[in-house]
Amino acid sequence: MFRLTENGTNIRTEVLAGITTFFTMVYIVVVNPVILADAGVPFDQVFTATILATVVGCLWMALFANYPIAIAPGMGLNAYFAYSVVGGQHISYTTAFAAVFVAGIIFVILSLTPLREKLIEAIPENLKHGITAGIGLFIAFIGLRLTKIIVADPVNLVRLGNLHSASALLTTLGLAVTLILMVLRVNGALFFGMIITGILAFFTGQLSFDKGFLSFPSLPEGLMVANPITALGDVVHHSLYAVVFSFILVTIFDTTGTMVGVANQAGLMKGDKLPRARHALLSDSVATAIGAMFGTSPTTAYIESTSGVAAGGRTGLTTLTVAVLFILSAFFGPLVGAVSGISAITSPALIIVGSLMMGNIAKIRWGELEEAFPAFLTILAMPLTSSISTGIALGFISYPLLKLVKGKGRDVHPLVYVFAVLFFIQLAFLQH
Repeated sequence: MFRLTENGTNIRTEVLAGITTFFTMVYIVVVNPVILADAGVPFDQVFTATILATVVGCLWMALFANYPIAIAPGMGLNAYFAYSVVGGQHISYTTAFAAVFVAGIIFVILSLTPLREKLIEAIPENLKHGITAGIGLFIAFIGLRLTKIIVADPVNLVRLGNLHSASALLTTLGLAVTLILMVLRVNGALFFGMIITGILAFFTGQLSFDKGFLSFPSLPEGLMVANPITALGDVVHHSLYAVVFSFILVTIFDTTGTMVGVANQAGLMKGDKLPRARHALLSDSVATAIGAMFGTSPTTAYIESTSGVAAGGRTGLTTLTVAVLFILSAFFGPLVGAVSGISAITSPALIIVGSLMMGNIAKIRWGELEEAFPAFLTILAMPLTSSISTGIALGFISYPLLKLVKGKGRDVHPLVYVFAVLFFIQLAFLQH
């Protein structure tokens, strides 16, 4: 089913890769409910919905697309849902979930057409390298920020944090241990690095299990969207067209960009094409629609999947492992919350994977400014705006403009022009 031999991998490597990806992204089952709670959604509702959406997306990716790319509710999209849609539009969260559901259905329809598949082929080669490198820089920055090695600064925006803090020291030790294991080419180095860091966290008093280990999932409010016709009626009644458009556009490029980045890193791209792209792209659209029904914001491909790829994951068995672990996490809420609450356990993996992905910078044609600058803008914007789609948007807008100035407008794929205009509209008029 997973063609392990053909992809140069084995069961042990794939399972270890899945465990690695799971531990780097499991924070979402705690963070997502906390963010959506600001919109009034019950914590238990979002906790269970987050796991359901993740399991659906990962199973689809594993069984139909056979890629090591995990799907889960997206960071940024959840904040947009809570603060811009529910807070900014002054609507109930049930109405907002109707908008997410409608966006998800449109998303499924788009994924069944050649559009999204053609979009992957249309992205210029240098922008693909820029997207991969930008994601690498972004996740390394996330790792440094979560552990407070990099902190906010009122003057310079960011600065070096307190390196004597428990979190910074644990991260540094975890980084050193993991790098040593990787340099020595130990199989599963990223995973074993997290295990050793977790043990250190426990014995230094940073990791504890005061709330026990077991809990049972629940959906206190039942289905958020039970009738598709009613959901569409809510969108029309509240004129949420711009919200639906924003969800679709941002999710399309969050997922497309991440899939291109992860596939590039894993060596799964065949020229400018991603085999089985339609099945892969359906995973997040189906998960978005189902997630909205139960009570969570849109799903997307997870950049943390690169940690599993770096650990050797090359097939859907990695993603199947992630799905199984998320199912188990539904019954181990306190345990998952305790581990995911210690960023220093997973951050070393994010920092190291970020460095590996930055190697794509060498493939950018820096001698051609009209090719290099859009890629540079994409790389720069991702960590500075905390948004993959914003980085891609700026790259898509600047690329055709510079090509036109250079007199090479015919070399640009028509889809790039279309999405450049859509991104300009979204950034200029719909951005909140």
